[in-house]
Amino acid sequence: MDSSFSNSRESIETARQCDTHWPGLTRAQQIQSIEFDGFVVIPDLLSVDQLEIIRDEMSRVPTATVDYSEHNHGNRSLIATDSPTTLELIANPEILGFLSDLFGYRLICTSVAYAVSDPGHPGIVLHTDSQPYGSKIFGVQASSPVLVRVLYYLDDLTPDCSPFKVIPRSHLSMNHDGNPYQRYLNHPDEMMVTCKAGTAAIINQKVFHGNYPNYSDRTRRLLAIAYRPAWAGPIDEVEEHDPEMVARLPEHVRELFGSLNTRIVDFDLPNRPDNMPTAGPGISPERWS
Repeated sequence: MDSSFSNSRESIETARQCDTHWPGLTRAQQIQSIEFDGFVVIPDLLSVDQLEIIRDEMSRVPTATVDYSEHNHGNRSLIATDSPTTLELIANPEILGFLSDLFGYRLICTSVAYAVSDPGHPGIVLHTDSQPYGSKIFGVQASSPVLVRVLYYLDDLTPDCSPFKVIPRSHLSMNHDGNPYQRYLNHPDEMMVTCKAGTAAIINQKVFHGNYPNYSDRTRRLLAIAYRPAWAGPIDEVEEHDPEMVARLPEHVRELFGSLNTRIVDFDLPNRPDNMPTAGPGISPERWS
């Protein structure tokens, strides 16, 4: 297994950096960003007090290291932990409002995870979270055709402290190089995204993304919460959330934990069904205006 650093210290200094003024985006521009570029950043979602409480809750959560580095570890099942303030973020009104406008359909939360990149972390290689036929890493849940992941940063992202990286618009490629099972150690067109703690980056699961190494002397922590529209189920049956764990969640959060196998597929759809609509604002280019 390749455990080399994805980027050298020298390359960090000359990395292409994102210069979008995220606070100035309208909702339509936010939607255009995630649909066209594959990601959008929403700043100032968490207050200083929220961050302090969430960091404290996460300090008590058990974590496991990944297979390629002892400096990267996390917890993939936060709903099984006693982390009330953290779990409230699942129903963050600002995020749910954006996703409701983006998807135009009922939401299902598919996963809630915590990830830590300690000093010495070699960087997460460029990959997609979309696995159309499932995979050993992501399981069959990753075969859902539409899914986004909301990454809440609990620490400042600076160039030397594992900032987010992405290849904008890579999810639009129909070339073999865009095979969603492909991985890249680095790429000439990768872009660095830095931000303050309390910011969220929302990614289209199909975009190639990762993070840079942690060359700093401090830890970078994040929460990753995934959502999909209810219609966009996986290709095969997946294990449901533990009902006892879901039952412990507040009601307004629990509402987002519908069956992970929910899907709406009309296999017998005829060529010309009755009562077809003649408009669909969600697929009109005007949604970006």
